[in-house]
Amino acid sequence: MAAQPLLKVENLVKHFHVKLGAFGERAATVYALDNVDLDIMEGETLSLVGESGCGKSTTGFTILNLYKATSGRVVYKGQDLATLDERQMRPFRRDLQIVFQDPYSTLNPRMTVGEAIGEPILFHKLCTKAELKDKVAALLTDVGLPTRFAQRYPHELSGGQRQRVVIARALACQPKFIVCDEAISALDVSIQAQIINLLLDLQEKYGLTYLFIAHDLAVVRHISTRVGVMYLGRLAELATREELFDNPLHPYTRALLSAVPETDPEHERTRQRQILQGDVPSPLNPPSGCRFHTRCPIAMDVCSKVIPVWKEAKPGHLVACHAVNTEEIA
Repeated sequence: MAAQPLLKVENLVKHFHVKLGAFGERAATVYALDNVDLDIMEGETLSLVGESGCGKSTTGFTILNLYKATSGRVVYKGQDLATLDERQMRPFRRDLQIVFQDPYSTLNPRMTVGEAIGEPILFHKLCTKAELKDKVAALLTDVGLPTRFAQRYPHELSGGQRQRVVIARALACQPKFIVCDEAISALDVSIQAQIINLLLDLQEKYGLTYLFIAHDLAVVRHISTRVGVMYLGRLAELATREELFDNPLHPYTRALLSAVPETDPEHERTRQRQILQGDVPSPLNPPSGCRFHTRCPIAMDVCSKVIPVWKEAKPGHLVACHAVNTEEIA
């Protein structure tokens, strides 16, 4: 019997209605997400990559119902989260947490670290006030911080220390699923490695499931179980880490991977980059057919007219490209 996903995303759509012009006289729609399908398995790290504005963060926020879905389903424990209002979502907030990109803006500057971590614990009545100090101390230890940091304020900590506090706060409710929204991109490279290793250690200790949103493919290769590639609100490709990096099928994925620096200097000098021409189209007016066809080096006539089917090219390797299984993709 096949394992059931912890969280199932079906045909997820998110459109934002905006006003344009100096006085907001023109109404427009931002097509942020269109028909995204994902099965997130328990205990895995599913990463989403792509250029800025491709819909990675919007996917995470919409899955958690921080953005209300325009249509589609997000099924967790048999419940469609997309249909719930904020009051109905509260019981699920314990299981579904998020770590944001900027830890400083996430934390209340008037609350100590101990108060920030303890707030969700008291809200969900997970322990008594008498037990709270020990609970906070244990969480600080889990994320590699001294227990004395409970008395400090966010401005007294470094960026890496603040991100550890945010991770401890996300862990406070004993969640099953955590969205890491560019959780390391604002940190120094050396600190990034520490936070990545911390996330891996916590995943093993607590059986966590991550949706890891990032643009650094070297980091993604280190932490991921599976990787999804997004372009302008749609998934272009999804496969296991090894399969995606070793055998990319979509021309956009190939271009992204060609930009990753090689550790071998000789190979770095001789390898050929696949540089995409033009800019990413606006989500206010996305291209017809395949949204990548305006920049695709192997685009065919059908690409501008027909949306490619999201199909399984080989077991566990899904792609949306008209050229798959033809000479053009070889």
